[in-house]
Amino acid sequence: MNVSAWFGHTQRKQREGRYVLVPDRKVVRELLTRYASLRIAQAERDVPTAARELEDLSYTLCVMMGTSGIHDAIAKADALLLTQGRSEAADGENGLTLVG
Repeated sequence: MNVSAWFGHTQRKQREGRYVLVPDRKVVRELLTRYASLRIAQAERDVPTAARELEDLSYTLCVMMGTSGIHDAIAKADALLLTQGRSEAADGENGLTLVG
């Protein structure tokens, strides 16, 4: 995936006097969906190409979410989708998220 696609549609949020890039929630949702699909596929049958893609995707999620571990990256991604979904709902939009 092209790095500019991750941050091409980002928002800047000011936090403690500095700006923080916020990943595009559609890209985050797509990455989480692909991650889940690969995890299921690997659980059913170990395929070297899928394992490599899962490893790459895990790294990508960690970088996007600013974490060093996939569990933290998934938690932050879920929180991002939940938070932005709620703010959009407050604005009258129906944002779909992967969080329940």
